[in-house]
Amino acid sequence: MEYSSTKKLTLTLGITFFIFIAELIGGIISNSLALLSDAGHVFTDSFAIILSLLASIIVRKPSGKKATYGYHKIGILAAFINGVSLIVIAGLIFFEGYRRLINPPHIDFNIMLPVAFFGFIGNLVMAWILGHKHEDLNIKSAWLHVLGDTVSSAGVIIAGLIIKFTGWLIVDPLISWFVGFIIILGGIRVVKDSLWIFLDFVPKGFDIETISDEIRKIKGIIDIHDVHIWSIGYGVTAFSAHVVVDNCLLSEADIIRKQIENKLTNIGIKHSVIQIECIRCENSSIYCDHKKSMNHGHH
Repeated sequence: MEYSSTKKLTLTLGITFFIFIAELIGGIISNSLALLSDAGHVFTDSFAIILSLLASIIVRKPSGKKATYGYHKIGILAAFINGVSLIVIAGLIFFEGYRRLINPPHIDFNIMLPVAFFGFIGNLVMAWILGHKHEDLNIKSAWLHVLGDTVSSAGVIIAGLIIKFTGWLIVDPLISWFVGFIIILGGIRVVKDSLWIFLDFVPKGFDIETISDEIRKIKGIIDIHDVHIWSIGYGVTAFSAHVVVDNCLLSEADIIRKQIENKLTNIGIKHSVIQIECIRCENSSIYCDHKKSMNHGHH
């Protein structure tokens, strides 16, 4: 059965709450940093999932006079906050791991192991609910939180087994560092992806020069300039350009416009604005000359 993003996040939030309570109590009783760090990560996950849940609801709102492009970037903002929180969590885990590396405490692995196993199973279920193929960066950021928890729980289990059979308490902070490293990688990736969209960089997988060359091949087109490609939201690509055509009827120019839109749709760009011109621009570069445009604005 296929669930909506809202239902997936709601189910995940419920499971996250139970895992947090179990790992928090188990971590305090067993005195395991690896287990407590996992509980801390799960705790922040609950906020991250709540944030993602609220964002997924807001994103569904239709565009209007306050948001003509819709609310896609609310989800991107939620993803960015989640990514930053992942990095902060990793930093706290590294700090506490250093303290315990200097002075390793006693750990009750008999409590640590079953609680960690419970957390591991719960995280696997949540990862399965959220899936691994994501067309929404907001859901992806929540999934990365859960994936970090899954790796963390596995690390706690490994640490508990090693401590049980060898008595090496130093393994506990070392495993927590490993978990922190996995978490920070996911956080950096989400922050990078969200900033890429916020800064209106060309979406990955699109080459502006190749696309312009393909458009020039359409019969009747003389030139193309002031080309822009950006993301309205995760996986929602927009395109705008000025296209110079031969002197022709308006109906003929509209046919050319439709041909351009068909080419763009075939490569995954469904939102486009094409400005048809009959006079070649003095600056025929496909990239917009903002400096020159600003100078014209002062005359």
